[in-house]
Amino acid sequence: MTFKIGILATGITPDALIDEFGSYADMFPRLLGKAGFEFDYRTFDVRDGEFPAAATDCDGWIITGSKANVYEDLPWMRTLKGLIRDIYQADRPMLGICFGHQIIADAFDARVDKFSGGWGVGLHQYTLKRPVEDLALASSTFTLSAMHQDQVLEKPEAAEVLAESAFCPYAVLRYDNRILTFQAHPEFDVTFERRLVQHLKGQSVPEADANQALDGLSKPDAATDSLAIAAWMARFLTRDADEQSNSSNASERTEEACP
Repeated sequence: MTFKIGILATGITPDALIDEFGSYADMFPRLLGKAGFEFDYRTFDVRDGEFPAAATDCDGWIITGSKANVYEDLPWMRTLKGLIRDIYQADRPMLGICFGHQIIADAFDARVDKFSGGWGVGLHQYTLKRPVEDLALASSTFTLSAMHQDQVLEKPEAAEVLAESAFCPYAVLRYDNRILTFQAHPEFDVTFERRLVQHLKGQSVPEADANQALDGLSKPDAATDSLAIAAWMARFLTRDADEQSNSSNASERTEEACP
């Protein structure tokens, strides 16, 4: 069975970094591949009005990060929020990353805005609020790259909080086992995060925040738990497919056993 993932691209890597690292949309096949999962992908540049014809066009969906702000409420964002609700109603699994995390929360009537505590940049540690099936970690904490000033400021009614930090209380949200979203960036490895912070330092990211982040990113043991999170993401996307495959295999074995 070929599993098709639609990547809803809401932003693109800075020009200075794209040749070396690819676009944000390119990073997800690479990350999931490193975690041992291979899928068919199709990218939709939703900022340019490129949308799928239906929520059922793909088996699963990913919404990328973006430098855009949800509260700009641009026409493509309104269309995307409609698609998010359609995907939810169609019961197709979906992941949201950073901007994707925020616009999904906004689509479910939660408040997203600039965080009064400032920028979240560099390596951030998050704590699970409860054990999570399909997530293999050595402890209840994990580390990911962060790059955001906006945050989800109130929990969407339809969501449960799976992970938090003092800086970001709604760091990982799950909606009825249909949608899983992350404020941080599993797709950003330490090298890319360091280069991105260096690129944005003194521009969109204040120098003091950038310098603090770079101190952590430059440590010899700087690392993320992206591969463990990627495996969780992949299993979340394919859970129904796995159940259907197991059911089909069981049915075939039953038929073979019948006289």
